Amino acid sequence: METIFLGGGCFWCLEAVYQRMVGVVRVTSGYMGGHLASPDYESVCGKKTGHAEVVSLTFDPAEVSLQNILAVFFTIHDPTTPNRQGNDVGPQYRSVVFATTEPQESEVRQTIARLGSEKQWKDPIVTEVYRVSEAQWSGATGEVASTFWPAEAYHQNYFARNPTQGYCVFVVNPKVCKAEATHPALMR
Repeated sequence: METIFLGGGCFWCLEAVYQRMVGVVRVTSGYMGGHLASPDYESVCGKKTGHAEVVSLTFDPAEVSLQNILAVFFTIHDPTTPNRQGNDVGPQYRSVVFATTEPQESEVRQTIARLGSEKQWKDPIVTEVYRVSEAQWSGATGEVASTFWPAEAYHQNYFARNPTQGYCVFVVNPKVCKAEATHPALMR
């Protein structure tokens, strides 16, 4: 199993899509990349902690490649808008990847370079890329910025539990539908 952390706007959107992806065995919404220990949703939304909303993905590389995970990632969010996804504005919504191995980091950087050269978007890709070790992201080293902090329980499985909530209907569901339409072989 491998783990990677992806931030591309609201974690509810990413979580909902990746929970449907073949080979993804666990998705957890949380926060990463800030300077405050044990952040909560209110402090992160206050835009003073530096954290991004991310999902922790645990996946089986025998069932799904990182390349496919990244293809979905770059399909469901706009990697050219710094600190923004649609109407969600702030540093917590930035496009960011926290790779956990050197090969992951290399693949992410190569994917960004390829997509940039293909000019899929009119603006340049601003996705931030970092590599963190398991000791870092688990908090064992005490490096706050590299630690993954799981979001509050009410954020977990949010779309599955609240499919008729307004944000879910108008923001999350269209991203789920786009992923399913664009990458049907990768979705359950």
